[in-house]
Amino acid sequence: MNLVVLISGSGSNLQAIIDACKSGKIAGKISAVVSNKADAFGLTRAANENIPTVVLTNQEYADRAAYDEALIREIDKFAPDLIIMAGFMRILTAGFVNHYSGRMLNIHPSLLPKYQGLHTHQRVLDAGDKEHGASVHFVTEELDGGPVVLQAKVPIFEDDTPAELAQRVHVQEHFIYPLVINWFCKQRLVMNEGKAWLDGTLLSPSGYASDENDENLND
Repeated sequence: MNLVVLISGSGSNLQAIIDACKSGKIAGKISAVVSNKADAFGLTRAANENIPTVVLTNQEYADRAAYDEALIREIDKFAPDLIIMAGFMRILTAGFVNHYSGRMLNIHPSLLPKYQGLHTHQRVLDAGDKEHGASVHFVTEELDGGPVVLQAKVPIFEDDTPAELAQRVHVQEHFIYPLVINWFCKQRLVMNEGKAWLDGTLLSPSGYASDENDENLND
């Protein structure tokens, strides 16, 4: 499948996806990397692998709708089967989301539906939670509100800083995101009527859940 990855920053999840494609853990090819920041290091990661890149900066367009229309035109040049949000720091319009309905994934650094939006690591520490994590979900019009596919949990220690907690979450993100992308590429994962389905089974609101030895986690 053709994959287009959207980024705004360093692209650590992008790198995990690149590595998984190269190793065969994702049955797909990254056709392009698109950024709204010209200085995003993720563009360098893509260039190092000879992956085409596109930069559309926010300042070039009058409003969000005009930006998203231009973004659609650029993305569609690559005929993507799946759009992968990997730290793309923009709120998308309904028109953009609906254009790619059912074929756009995002990873969010919290155990959704907890802590939608920004600054999740600080917020979870402020709340005194005992665990944190990341969620891969389909993108819908609701910010960080689409159906969850898979979550990974990490413990929170008493002396954790937001940076330490973020690093622990990143390790899990780099595992679960390529896994879910591969499920989609193998046509095992779909969104139907606003719900996520894996192998024909409706997933729970917190996504797929099983033990570590389940074959789904190794395919």
